[in-house]
Amino acid sequence: MKATIYDIAELSGYSISTVSKVINNNPNVSDKAKTKVLDAINQLAYLPSSSARALATNKSQMIGVVFTEDLGVGLAHPFFGPVIESFRKFVDLYNYDLLFVSRNIKEEKDYVNQLIRRGVDGIIVFSTDTEKSSTSVYQNFKIPTVFIDMNFENSNVVYSDNLQGVRLAVDHLVSLGHKKIAHIHGEREIFTSEERIKGFNLAMNEHNLNLPEEYIENGGYYSIEGGRTAMMKLLKLDDQPTAVFVSGDKMAIGAIQAIKEVGKSVPEDYSIIGYDDIEIVQYIEPALTTIAQDKESIGRQAGKMLVDNIQNENVPYSTKIIPVRLIKRESVARPKGVVKRLEI
Repeated sequence: MKATIYDIAELSGYSISTVSKVINNNPNVSDKAKTKVLDAINQLAYLPSSSARALATNKSQMIGVVFTEDLGVGLAHPFFGPVIESFRKFVDLYNYDLLFVSRNIKEEKDYVNQLIRRGVDGIIVFSTDTEKSSTSVYQNFKIPTVFIDMNFENSNVVYSDNLQGVRLAVDHLVSLGHKKIAHIHGEREIFTSEERIKGFNLAMNEHNLNLPEEYIENGGYYSIEGGRTAMMKLLKLDDQPTAVFVSGDKMAIGAIQAIKEVGKSVPEDYSIIGYDDIEIVQYIEPALTTIAQDKESIGRQAGKMLVDNIQNENVPYSTKIIPVRLIKRESVARPKGVVKRLEI
């Protein structure tokens, strides 16, 4: 006959409540009680031996995933979705399962509490809102944690080289003769938005180009509508830009939509460069020139970092900055009046 929780309680001499806490890896159990309950579990073969060993070694082979984003698309998110899948494939090699916390949980500390109660060995954090994420919440629990697309001190973080990406975009536009370049960015509380704004200012300064204040527009939370609204504001300027660097591909799609709505064309009237290289942008008209993030490498590096930290708590904190590259397509051209110099 298969052993039950009542059998475990009787053999160990502890209550059903205590046995349940041990089984669920609840930390509020004395070492003595935990040892006796685990001995009873092993004697009665209440769990498969692998699960019993997991309890005995305090390892669940589970990784908690904290995932919040502002587009409301969940795992279909064009950037985070592929990163999570790459991360999953890597940790699967080490027999880790992923545990996503409920979207109904509002406070970040509650996310962590939920995962701690489930006995996860480590946590990975994907969030578009840096202000709502705090390393102190995770550090207080002393659990291995990796942050994606954020940059905190004394933490494990992985993100793309945003400064280099913006430099590649601006350099490409300048090489074609553009001097009046605008920027549509994401909400400033997002780490990547601030990084790309910083990179844009640096790149424009490096080329000694004038940057009017009205050439910087907020596109919000990286949505198509946000990009469209921001581009409409640029189109109303008396002194209009000839090119726009857009901080995200979805916003770039919205910017192109706005240009078409007023009867203008890309790239004949305005050149547009995006950022991310999400799958759809190679199929729109015109196909979008963009900065490609290596989503597979981001996920893989995050997985390696977290597994290393789980297996060896003495591994120091590290920051991995993943290279990006320029993908040239059809949304960029020379500005009107600029003739290509003949090679003689």
